[in-house]
Amino acid sequence: MKILDTTIRDGSYAIDFKFSCKDVQNLVEKAEKIGIEYIEIGHGQGLNASSPEHGIALQSDEEYMKAARKVAGKAKLGFFCIPGIARMEDLELAKKNGMDFIRIGVACSDYKKAIPYVKKGCYEGLEVFVNFMKTYASEPEEFAKAAAEVHNVGARCVYIVDSAGSMSSDEIGRYIESTRRMSNVELGFHGHNNLGLAVENTIYCVSKGMDYVDCSFQGLGRSLGNASLEQVIMSLERRGYNTGFDIPRVLEYGYAGLRNIVRQSLVNPLDYICGYAEFHSSFLKDIYKCSSQKEVDPLRLIVAYSKENKLTMNYERLCEIADSLPRDLEDNPYSFAEYFSEIYND
Repeated sequence: MKILDTTIRDGSYAIDFKFSCKDVQNLVEKAEKIGIEYIEIGHGQGLNASSPEHGIALQSDEEYMKAARKVAGKAKLGFFCIPGIARMEDLELAKKNGMDFIRIGVACSDYKKAIPYVKKGCYEGLEVFVNFMKTYASEPEEFAKAAAEVHNVGARCVYIVDSAGSMSSDEIGRYIESTRRMSNVELGFHGHNNLGLAVENTIYCVSKGMDYVDCSFQGLGRSLGNASLEQVIMSLERRGYNTGFDIPRVLEYGYAGLRNIVRQSLVNPLDYICGYAEFHSSFLKDIYKCSSQKEVDPLRLIVAYSKENKLTMNYERLCEIADSLPRDLEDNPYSFAEYFSEIYND
């Protein structure tokens, strides 16, 4: 299973498509540093979408491509592509500027519109994904047939897309089963969170062996957002999956990467880690005091203490555990003291 980060592309809806090139570089660097292999950039509606009709992006497609490619290392970069908005020459532009993949978005009933773009993407040497938007509007058998057709002309992966954030895991399962009976195409899932199911559905898809799942830092995305990268990773770890991610860094990078860009309130890393570590928030004042005195990462201190005691707070033991942790001398990308200042007046 690979996580495809869509913070920049789908998240652009949440800020009226106004990511700067500097913002994009910052988020690409952070996503790659934590281990994300696929990063989708650009306007929410993809190539050639910047317009009064679809929303005017702050920068051009090519500017985003060049900026992201300049800072990305091994991470694969890509763009969304909607037939009728994107042109064939836009796929050439993507390849010319170092993009690695393209995701073609069509309704399942319009799969034939995707075929020329699939062929063109393959010709240009891009990895080609097809996202069947509003998947729930088509029957599982129709989805499976369309998936087989686009796979036959070169698409490596087909996405189940819960555009309205309405699908249950049972519904998603029927699309998975129908497709696997008909084709060996790789499968992905892109969920929205309108009913609060994006994380649950993403975890379900991982459990079913899907090849790709989409996430974004803090769930940033159109409408009520996407599956939160932080919550998906922590939930998978709690279910026994070895994701390979350094959870405190994931939490910090997501918060730091977005806090000066988005208008919406963000979840503080401390609140995320309490759920992951089964740590009661009433003990956070002790964490604040101890981590400040001992100069240790409060997130790592919470995790370490909870391995021994989830029920009560023993401050003396907390400090002993802190002494066993490496000193955190780096500048934290978020302000722990600021988080508590209004509560504890420290």
